[in-house]
Amino acid sequence: MTESVWDYPRPPRVEPSSEHVVVTHGGVVVADTTSSLRVLETSHPPTYYLPRAAFADGVLRPGKGASWCEWKGRAAYFDLVVGDEVLPAVAWTYPSPSKGFEQLADHFALYPGRVDRCTVDGEVVEPQPGDFYGGWITSRVTGPFKGSPGTSGW
Repeated sequence: MTESVWDYPRPPRVEPSSEHVVVTHGGVVVADTTSSLRVLETSHPPTYYLPRAAFADGVLRPGKGASWCEWKGRAAYFDLVVGDEVLPAVAWTYPSPSKGFEQLADHFALYPGRVDRCTVDGEVVEPQPGDFYGGWITSRVTGPFKGSPGTSGW
C-alpha cells in the first residue's frame, strides 16, 4: 500500500511499526528491530525511531548539540561509534518528549544518509533531501518531499 506524505497530519502522528528495520555501517549491524515508531508529518517521509534496545552495545554515545521541535520538544544528539570510526550527531532522541509524544522516550532516530545502509523490510532507504531532515523514503511513500531545494517555505 502506498502512502502520500500529503495525507500525513500536522501536527505529526506517532504510530508503532512492526516493519523490520536494519541499520548497518562499516559492515556492522548497528541496529535491528521489528518494534519501531514512525513519526508521520505532512510533506515529510516517515522518520523511524528505534528503541534503545535495538542498537548494538556501545554504538550510541552522547554527542554535541541539541535542537528544538515545535511538536516533540528538545532533542539531544548522539554520535554513532562503529569500531574506530565516530560519526558525529548521526542520531537523536527526545529525553523528555512533549505531551502527545511521550512514546518517543528512549527511542532514537538517525539520518539514513549518514550511515552506509538503512533498510525497511529489506528495502534500501533513500534519505530525505536536505541536511536537516531525517525522513526515510521507501517505495511505500510518495512525495514531493520537503527538503529539496526550493521547498523551505512549505
